[in-house]
Amino acid sequence: MLVIPLNEGLLTERAQCRRLVRADPRRHASSALLADRSSTINTLDVTHKVHHNQDLHQLNNPEQPTMSSQDQFSGFMVDSAEGWNKFRKASYTVKPFGPYDVDIKVSHCGVCGSDVHTITSGWGAADYPVVPGHEIVGTAIRVGEKVKSIKVGDRVGAGAQIWSCMDCNRCKTDNENYCAKQVDTYNAKYDDGSKTYGGYASHVRGHEQFIFPIPKELESEVVAPMLCGGLTVYSPLVRHGIVEGCKNKKVGIVGIGGLGHFGVMFASALGAEVYAFSHSPSKEADAKKMGAAHFVDTSKDKWEEGIPELDVILSTIDISSHIPLQTLLSLLTVDGFYTNLGLPDQDLPQFNAMDLMSNAAHIGGSHIGSKKECLEMLDLAVRKGVKTWVQRVKVSEEGCGEAVTRLKTNDNVRYRLVLTDFEEVFGKE
Repeated sequence: MLVIPLNEGLLTERAQCRRLVRADPRRHASSALLADRSSTINTLDVTHKVHHNQDLHQLNNPEQPTMSSQDQFSGFMVDSAEGWNKFRKASYTVKPFGPYDVDIKVSHCGVCGSDVHTITSGWGAADYPVVPGHEIVGTAIRVGEKVKSIKVGDRVGAGAQIWSCMDCNRCKTDNENYCAKQVDTYNAKYDDGSKTYGGYASHVRGHEQFIFPIPKELESEVVAPMLCGGLTVYSPLVRHGIVEGCKNKKVGIVGIGGLGHFGVMFASALGAEVYAFSHSPSKEADAKKMGAAHFVDTSKDKWEEGIPELDVILSTIDISSHIPLQTLLSLLTVDGFYTNLGLPDQDLPQFNAMDLMSNAAHIGGSHIGSKKECLEMLDLAVRKGVKTWVQRVKVSEEGCGEAVTRLKTNDNVRYRLVLTDFEEVFGKE
């Protein structure tokens, strides 16, 4: 009997491997469908001007202002893998403010499975102290002199990436999320050695390209988890042909936790017939409310029988030893795509080369998404009424510890945790 593991709620949104399959050219149809949409999508034009016309020398070698109180932020940090859920509030120095930078006063921050993997050093030794958090929403309170698409007072967000070179072929083709020089929002360093700190904090500083305007129709607590979790599923869907208005497309979402619930909602919103796979029959009602047409209880024997050929399968499982990889590959149609979105601490299960031959299966990974895809996703969420299922936790030393502990132990998280009430801790500055 093949069983999907109990802690499918701990989901990984930072797949740190290169995509092994090429994008389906049909994904460009999504851009045409959105061409006449709101000002959120129109921001793309401004972004591309920044993208291609900016002074790259100044971008990569900005004037370095003198350190000041404006370079001091405050946040909740952990100091070791052993103390992964023991947070303390402290101040720290961030990178010097540059001409393309935006400072965000944080109001909400989603709690992502990546946060747990990082603070426990599950993906390798973290650079402690770590301030986690990369599902960030707040207000722009400072913008650089060359910023075009954001102004002071705008409600904005940031996801799991905060910088890229802007000059390589990937950056110039809306694949900046695969830039070889990309910088993560936290637990990373810029070329000058400055360290990045995340959104369990008073403020976050980032490059305009990775700061997203938030549509007024989306509540902050709803949109925050979309900026990593939502984008992580949206990008591989559209790149593999699940574009808005698609006909006769069948998508399997494996694991109905925080990431999987986004998979169900966005695949359904794009028009696909969705099969939700879970070992927990108690999630069937939720999955169908999210938009799943079918629910597959993988705790049963021979659960795979009777399932039609699927065009795309997204796996969000976070325990590698229990991923039924061979069985899932067998469910794909000819030239179908299996995309691994969960990133366990351990290696993925082995499979035989013969498993790929019977249906010419493609197997690969994905890494968040581009700004273009993020803006498309937010527009789709507005028009189709996609809303994150959230549980709120007040930000504090105790609240941060509670949130990551609940996520790691899968303590009835339905389906994303969001830290709130930042002004109570950090004030209004």
